[in-house]
Amino acid sequence: MTAKLSYRRILLKISGEALMGDQDYGMDMQMIERIAREICGAMRQGSQMGLVIGGGNIFRGVAGVAKGMERASADYMGMLATVMNALAMKNALNSMTMECRVMSAIPMPAVCETYTRGRALSHLEKGRVVIFAAGTGNPYFTTDTAAALRAAEMGCDALLKGTQVDGVYSADPKTHPDAERYDHLSYADVLSRDLRVMDAAAIALTRDNNIPVIVFSLHEDGSLLKVLNDRAVCTKIS
Repeated sequence: MTAKLSYRRILLKISGEALMGDQDYGMDMQMIERIAREICGAMRQGSQMGLVIGGGNIFRGVAGVAKGMERASADYMGMLATVMNALAMKNALNSMTMECRVMSAIPMPAVCETYTRGRALSHLEKGRVVIFAAGTGNPYFTTDTAAALRAAEMGCDALLKGTQVDGVYSADPKTHPDAERYDHLSYADVLSRDLRVMDAAAIALTRDNNIPVIVFSLHEDGSLLKVLNDRAVCTKIS
């Protein structure tokens, strides 16, 4: 079954921390499976979807080891963590009979495909979920920037950022109950107010390529499909 979606081809950015569930670090397979079900539901309505998953749930566990390490080496460790998360998500999607490909910016052919734009586009057009792993393949760039870059390369209609809250707030709503939630922000608003939704390079990339960024909560069942149908409580940055 397919439906007319407000955003058909999307890039979904998920933090590594979102995969932890209630744990201090690592992977909660129940949480991964819940997110995978959200993705499957959207795909079966006709969406084309790429994913970028951060590595904070794994790298946090070894952050103490990384103290004092040069930035480039620490960043490569973080990139490898994103590959581990990508493989876990692929396993969950495959178990739900959803075709998925992991494509790494760092070649590791024994583990997953090496990223090329043409092959990634082909996978999307064939109805496969594509998980873009290992960031941009370069140190000093975040997975937010990698998500914005892949969204631009894939010609995505929107970049969706799944978080623990239902949008962008003026302050942390967990510690400031009176914080204001924004329905809409401009790219300039995000940068000038230093709202830290995504890093400045990612916001600049989405702005320059006219890709809206939608921040929403992944913790509500059906929230992803609501975003694609333009019915979710969220913040839109455009």
